[in-house]
Amino acid sequence: MSGHSKWATTKNKKAAIDAKRGKLFAKLIKNIEIAARTGGGDPNGNPTLYDAIVKAKKASCPIDNINRAVKRGSGEEAGGADYEEIVYEGYAPGGVGLIIKCLTDNRNRAAADVRSTLSKGGGSLASNGSVSFNFTRKGQIIVPAEGADYDKVFEVAAEAGAEDVSDDEEVYTVTTEPSELVSVRSALQEAGIEYDSAETALIPGTEIELDLEGARKVEKLIDTLDDLDDVQNIYSNWTASEEVMKQLAAE
Repeated sequence: MSGHSKWATTKNKKAAIDAKRGKLFAKLIKNIEIAARTGGGDPNGNPTLYDAIVKAKKASCPIDNINRAVKRGSGEEAGGADYEEIVYEGYAPGGVGLIIKCLTDNRNRAAADVRSTLSKGGGSLASNGSVSFNFTRKGQIIVPAEGADYDKVFEVAAEAGAEDVSDDEEVYTVTTEPSELVSVRSALQEAGIEYDSAETALIPGTEIELDLEGARKVEKLIDTLDDLDDVQNIYSNWTASEEVMKQLAAE
């Protein structure tokens, strides 16, 4: 189980009670708008849009906001921003690799914010390829453990072509090849298994295990980066023992 997976689980739990809920909604709405722009405004014919909408609904994003984002992205309604995706690679304290994906309408602002945040958090920008070589693009479906049986999730996912299903205590993480993401997600739905999100992610090949102090520093930096308006997703290769993760969760 990767550090990113554990951190993402913690982040998702925090998001439900986060006072900065508006920033979370803004990121989700931006994903919907981009998905509608690139693949059309019909969720039934645009799996990326479908999953972006599901994720937003799971986070209790207002339906009106979701519908308007679809219309802006598809061109049915004016006002959509001209976003571009920019990917930065960097290092956190302890040599932990970071891949920071941004959707921005201001490239200079995004670069300055990411660079400054990394520097203040004890990290640094890295050259293209120096971090990403260690990551592989995979499909990832997050299934809440509550109300779902692991054996059933594993059976359904495996039969549909999933590569792995890990038990991360509060969630089950289903890993697929990117091309199999939609078919595995559909199989889970047909079996009556609820999921929180289904999207592509970058999975590290090798990980760096951190002690409590190191994990605190990296988690703080990732949280600060995640608060930036232009940052959409962060992938890292840190991990820690269960004891350290429990200490972090209790803080």
